[in-house]
Parts: sequence; C-alpha cells; structure tokens
Amino acid sequence: MTATKRLKMAHLAVVSVMLLGSWTGISCGGPTNPGLGPDDSREMVEGTDEEPRGLLVNSQRATPGYVYFAPLLSKITYLVESQSGAVVRTWNSDFRPSAFVYLLENGNLLRGGREPDVEVFSGGGQGGRLQEFTWDGDLVWDFRYASDSRLLHHDVAMMPNGNILAIAWEAKSLEETQKMGRTPEMTPENGLWPDIIVEFEPVPPNDARIVWEWHAWDHMVQDYDPNLENYGELSVHPELIDVNGGTYADEPDEITDEERDRFRGIGYVPDDSEHDVTADLMHINAIAYNAELDQIALSVRTYSEIWIIDHSTTTEEARGHTGGRSGKGGDLLYRWGNPRAYGRGDAEDQRTFGQHDIRWVPEGFVGERNLLVFSNNVPGPEDEGPHSTVFEITPPLDNAGNYALEGLAPFGPTVPTWSYTATEPESFHSPFISGAHRLPSGRTFITSGGPGRFFEVTRDGDIVWDYRSQFSGDVDPSDDTMQFLVRQFPYAAFRATMLLPDAAALRGRSLVPLEPQPPLVFPPEVIESGEDC
Repeated sequence: MTATKRLKMAHLAVVSVMLLGSWTGISCGGPTNPGLGPDDSREMVEGTDEEPRGLLVNSQRATPGYVYFAPLLSKITYLVESQSGAVVRTWNSDFRPSAFVYLLENGNLLRGGREPDVEVFSGGGQGGRLQEFTWDGDLVWDFRYASDSRLLHHDVAMMPNGNILAIAWEAKSLEETQKMGRTPEMTPENGLWPDIIVEFEPVPPNDARIVWEWHAWDHMVQDYDPNLENYGELSVHPELIDVNGGTYADEPDEITDEERDRFRGIGYVPDDSEHDVTADLMHINAIAYNAELDQIALSVRTYSEIWIIDHSTTTEEARGHTGGRSGKGGDLLYRWGNPRAYGRGDAEDQRTFGQHDIRWVPEGFVGERNLLVFSNNVPGPEDEGPHSTVFEITPPLDNAGNYALEGLAPFGPTVPTWSYTATEPESFHSPFISGAHRLPSGRTFITSGGPGRFFEVTRDGDIVWDYRSQFSGDVDPSDDTMQFLVRQFPYAAFRATMLLPDAAALRGRSLVPLEPQPPLVFPPEVIESGEDC
C-alpha cells in the first residue's frame, strides 16, 4: 500500500471517529489517539507533518460552538462543529483567500480573494477582491479593487451601517519616496507601498463607493534630512510615523540572504527582482473598528506596533492634523508594542514582534474595551528559538476617548493585563498570520495560523479545546509566492473564528454534519511524493 493511500485511509478513519465525538487526530502512518481524558490538555509542538490532526482536545469545559476558517491554499471555507469536529457547511470561491473571512450576522460570508495576476504588488496577504456569498453559497457581491496604484490586502472590518473598512497598498514612486526622507539604503528602486484605509459602501453585484479614506503617507516624519518639510524629532511627534522606522531601519546592511529568503518564502517579500525587502513599508495585517469610540485599530507588522486612528474625521480632515472627535485629524491617537519606533524607548522596551491581529474585547465580556493582540515572534533565550504570545492590554483611555501620554514617556501600559504563552514556549509558535478573540465565557480562542491549529484557553492558561485543520489545498507550481506554504505550512489559515450556537449568523440554519463529509485535503507534496513515513 502506498503512503498516499495509507494517508487517505487514515483521514477517513479519523472523520468516522470524530463524528462519534472522540478526541482523535491523524499522523502520517494512520490515526492516533492521544489518550486524553475529558479534562486533559497538552502542549502541541508546532510545524511538523508527523503530528496528529483533527480534534485533539475536547474537555467538558470547552465552549460548544462552531468554528469557521479558510485554508490559505484552498478556495473553500469551512464551518466546523466544535464538539465533534464535523463539517456542517462549506463555501466555494474561484479564488484563494487573500487572508480574512467573516460570517456576517445575516448568515452571509464575506471573503477576501487573492487576485492571481497583479503586476506591481506581490506579497503575503495580497488580495484585490471582496466577495460575499449567501448561506447557500450564491455569490451576491464580487468587487475587484486591484490596479497598478492600489491593491487590497489582508483584512477588513465590518461597520454597523454595512460599510467595510479595508486595508490597501498604494504605490509611491522613487521620487515621492525620496521627498519623504527615506534613507537611500532603504529606498527600493521602484519606490514604496505605504498603506491606506478605504471605507467602501458595497454596491452589488460588482461595485462599491468609496466614502472615506486615510493615508499613512499623510502622517510621516523623519529625522534623516533636515532640508525636507517633514523633518522632526521623533520623540516629540509620537502622533506621526517615522518613514525610516520599520523592522530593518536600524541595521539594513545586516539583512542576510537567508533572512531575505525566509521573508520572501512566507510572502512578506515579493519573489521578483523589481522589489526588495522594504517595498512593503508597513504591512498592516489586521484592522478592527470600535463604533462607540468611532476609532480604528491597526496591526502594523514592520513597525511591531498597533496603531489607533480617528474615524470620525472627514477624508479631508484625515489628511491633516486637526478635526474629528479627537481634534487630531488623521494623526495616530495611540500606539503600543515598540516605543523605539517613535524615539521613546529601546530594544528592551519592545513588547510585540511581527504581530498579527488586533481586536477590542466586546462590551459585557471579561476585559471589555481592552485590546487583544497576537505577537508572533517573541524572542526566547539564546539557546532557544522564538515563540508566540497573546497579549491583552488595557489602553490608558479616558471617558472622552483620549489616550494618556505623559512627557516623553511611551504610551502605556508597561505590562499586559493578561497573556498566554505555552508552558514550553517554543511549542506555541506561528511565525506569521494568526490571531485571538475573547469568548463570552472569559476564555480566549486562539489561532496559531501557520500550523492551522485552533484552540481555547482559560484565564489560567489551560487548553480545554484543541483542533488542527485537516484541509490543505493545491497551488499552481509557477506561483512562487505560495510554495513556502506547501513546503512548511500546508494547513495554514489566516484566522479562525468561533461562534456560539445562538450567534445571529447561525439562527434558523441547518447545522447538521454534511453527508458525506467533505473530502480531506492533503498537502500537494505529501500526495505527490509517494514517500513512506
């Protein structure tokens, strides 16, 4: 029997057992049973194909619900019942995901699509398309926003009025980049891709109106060239963004070929000769909206910071430094994670490292109004590798929606309100994507995106539910930007979300396991290699 056939038989056996509610996973040689009791939890070592997959932990304390996710190598979105691991709904697209997928309150699915042919922009999270499907899978909105000057990427945030806040790159030429004060050694030949936030009003079936915009490029500062208009002392202007303040600004000459290849592999560096490691200036990878404050939170990967901006401005006010509820126009209201990015700290003060996801904890939940952020690459001791940590922080917010900042000190807090790191830190590590959100019970649902692992933890750090996606996908061999996923993270998912059974999106819906269950999807190299385990 070939390895491929054994794998398929093993996966089929796992599905059969999962439907009976067992805690069962799979490995290369066949199904395995971790031997877990109803209240057991355990640490899982990330990133190897030999690990079991499927529903691994389902204790009596686990939250009953439904989990949806879109594997990055697949055109299918899955909705899984948490107690059995059975699939109850799928949606099919003609495009792989840019990253995000959201199940809306009306039961429709909003999904970002990855445009396959984009000339200027290329990298992790690239999108270009917004698609909305009904519960039954009918495509009711298919909007393309991709050109030589702008491209959607990564994430969106739904607003109460039905509008959508989206992240996009905008192209800036070499001349524009030089006028902004980017240092020569950090200036790509073809310029930069700073981020913008665009608010769309959907116009089905294929259009949208732009009703508001914010451009990071309007709020840049630099201390490199005193002859330019945006010259200033960074520590005096925490509301502005240092054009030279990204990940590699301190030691650009020390970027090794191996490091470039690593970032190129996970999609953070374009895999072509026209752009270098610094073209994607900010790499904003997550966005959240707070209707009460009328503020937008952003996860900015290359700066290792989260930013908050005012949405109550007009587009014109968002270009400047006055206006809106805050009176500060489009300037940053708050930033956290890496105070050296604005001259108010050093390496020892950094808290987030290449982070993803940013969410406000909803009203009525434990930690309401706090922020959750997934820090991907927290450094460990010299003899250990990096690990991931989920932070919950309490911003220094007053009743008027302003964030306290004293003198030349950095924005607080100095320590998180809560955090989760695995008992053996390196056992919980996803070098990219990932996220976390708070459940009504006070527990936290975490996505370790690279390995395609989703789990629920208590405030004490106990794992009460643990699932590993069994759905990979396939890619065009000529698409170099996706080959890293095939090789190392074939089950990767940007984020997974858990919904409780009474969630608005699920009301009145058929939630019985599909018969037959969707076929399990194996990594391309596993199927094609034919190698024994």
